[in-house]
Amino acid sequence: MNVAPMNAASPQTAPPTPVHTASPQAGRVLLGRTLPSLLDEACHNNPNPLAFNQPTPSGWKTLSTEAFRARAEALALSFADLGLAHGDRMALYTHSDLSFCLPDMAGLIMGVVGVPLYLTHGDEAFRFILGQTEPKLLVVSDEALLEKMAPHVRAAKIPHVLLGDPFESPAPEALRALQDRLGEAQLHTLTALVERGEALRAENPGALKRLRERVQADDLATIIYTSGTTGRPKGVMLSQQNISSNALAAFSGLPGLKRGGETALSFLPLTHIFARTLHYGLTAWGTAVYFSAPETVRDHLKEVQPTILATVPRVLEKVYEGILKAGGELTGVKKSLFDWSVSLARRYDPEKGTSTFYSTQRLAADKLVYDKWREALGSRLRLVIVGGAALRPELVRVFGAAGIHVLQGYGLTETSPIISYNRPHANRPGTVGQLLAGVEVKISPQGEILTRGPHVMKGYFNAPEETAKVLDADGWLHTGDLGEMSDDGFLTITGRLKNLFKLSTGKFVMPQPLEGRLEESPLVEHALVVGEGEKYTAALLFLAPDTDPGATQEALRELVRAANRDLPAWSQIKRAALVRGTLSVDNGLLTPTLKVRRPQVLAKYEGVLEALFGRAPHAEGPASEDFSILEVSEAPAKGATA
Repeated sequence: MNVAPMNAASPQTAPPTPVHTASPQAGRVLLGRTLPSLLDEACHNNPNPLAFNQPTPSGWKTLSTEAFRARAEALALSFADLGLAHGDRMALYTHSDLSFCLPDMAGLIMGVVGVPLYLTHGDEAFRFILGQTEPKLLVVSDEALLEKMAPHVRAAKIPHVLLGDPFESPAPEALRALQDRLGEAQLHTLTALVERGEALRAENPGALKRLRERVQADDLATIIYTSGTTGRPKGVMLSQQNISSNALAAFSGLPGLKRGGETALSFLPLTHIFARTLHYGLTAWGTAVYFSAPETVRDHLKEVQPTILATVPRVLEKVYEGILKAGGELTGVKKSLFDWSVSLARRYDPEKGTSTFYSTQRLAADKLVYDKWREALGSRLRLVIVGGAALRPELVRVFGAAGIHVLQGYGLTETSPIISYNRPHANRPGTVGQLLAGVEVKISPQGEILTRGPHVMKGYFNAPEETAKVLDADGWLHTGDLGEMSDDGFLTITGRLKNLFKLSTGKFVMPQPLEGRLEESPLVEHALVVGEGEKYTAALLFLAPDTDPGATQEALRELVRAANRDLPAWSQIKRAALVRGTLSVDNGLLTPTLKVRRPQVLAKYEGVLEALFGRAPHAEGPASEDFSILEVSEAPAKGATA
């Protein structure tokens, strides 16, 4: 890691805040690249006959690298024929498969700006986003999604709608019925537009070149609306260079990645920048990508046998919980062997390596136990890229012992997204790794992570005041996250600036470390640590499905005590509410990226908070059928004024 002072310090000023940059071994910074140029690179240097694979009722359908480009180019010519021009917007309300990727690439080829819509968005969000961006085209995957969007097409007066399935088109009668639902908007199928584009290319061979010549690396590629935990969504404007530089720097920092020789299973939503940037990188490297979905990923892991998987921590946690559950049902020698193997795996150090004696033990455990873990993940998996939330260090160690590199990274939609990530050769559990090539980071006096570089957004769409709140005059993006940088360049996230709260005693509490410890338990689905303006710290524990609060009270009490360990007295949880409600995207208590909407949760469970802090009847025991109070210490206020 390189560290340079921001400015020269005088004897009268505080020491300058150091600026951290990536080490020379972190990868390469490549600027000036459009996203279609990454596809061109794949066609020229890493062509793959199995580049894009989509599940259909009749089996997997495949497009080669070259076939994908040919269809995207034909589609771009048809878009231009429909009247779309450089800088116009195209909304995408699709599944995360070729129905997204082909229209998206067509838009990038001609400079049309993609505006992805979350499948979990509600009508209010649709109205706001479509009204603000005024798209000329809406892409949907199928008839079911079109039915849902039809009222918004009419209300927003979107002139064109595209059914994006690349392999199937509805029968003419069904198309006519759908057209009637859309009012004045013209309905098209992807197959028909590709055929039209191919005819246009034959008629005018130079048209495609003219379209592509207009597109520059600094052109806007997409507007991604962050769901946010409060307020209206904001449209993050990312350029083609923002995303291409991020993808190329990230992949160049993984020297073990084989060009044209990897297989990836893709199930995360392409509406999110994490999956999308990864998709462009996989495309450039000529990777065989198989599209899946959360409900089919388990079966597809075994069928596809990927070497690369991108996921969120919760999926990996469920796999691990399943392993532990299966091991818990063993008996005798098999149970002893399983327990020994898990204990051995938990001691694995992916960064520093292990002793000869440990390696010998691990080899034995691998033949007897770990190979069965790999079978559950398709046998060939060796690289798991994790983003979106904090990852338990135990998972990095355990899967690492089984030969699977679990790499946690960190970033925001506003940073395209990667700021830092762990590498197979430099993987430190509990951190979010070392900086991406080309990225600058500094930690403010308040502990906030600030970042600058080619990955930082152009701003929020039509919201200069909101942009000015996070992007300063020197180009530093204020992330709102709190962090620490080690001497050797590993970044650790310590909390969220806005979530820090103050007790009535004047003491500040950072909830994230406690919440992370509590959510490590399979008994707890979500944890919120609370106490703003109160005498002591408490928690809302949303229990996992099928958890019996009565039968597990002592286990939960011990869980809270363990989470409290080594923390200052005022930060320790004194009482917890065991809540039987659920937090979900559908009920508005989770964002589409599965982050907790704290204000909404606290408002919904105001009565639980009243009981938790002793201001409601039955505060000392079960307050209703929906929750119960768990005493962790004899005196809730004990230590609150420490």
